[in-house]
Amino acid sequence: MNRTEEKVPLSIGTDNLTLTVDGIELDVHSTGERLFIEVDSVRDAIRAVRTVPDGDVRGSAAFLTATDLTIEVRVRGRTVVVIGADARPGVLSHRLGVAPAEFRVIGAVDAVASGLATMKGAGRRLFR
Repeated sequence: MNRTEEKVPLSIGTDNLTLTVDGIELDVHSTGERLFIEVDSVRDAIRAVRTVPDGDVRGSAAFLTATDLTIEVRVRGRTVVVIGADARPGVLSHRLGVAPAEFRVIGAVDAVASGLATMKGAGRRLFR
């Protein structure tokens, strides 16, 4: 790796950090080189993603990669998107147009299933 390709390490520490995007509160925590953005529901995740202007993912991914940082977007505790140094976008990420972000279909399916299970349980409690 030559000098222009070297990563500039950056570490981020968080204590009780909350982001608000389009009125949606997102909890953020980190392990130093990895940020976790927690979203409560698939619906909120979709609303938040729609606020990101086209092209911002590429710029953000380049910055994160250059600084050796990774962001995981987690919905209902399941990793749905990885952006940055550890992202490995596959065919699906390219087909969906989210590359260089890595879309994790299993995480998305699990998040949807978890949300549906919660709704089913809430419905049962209403009729007891």
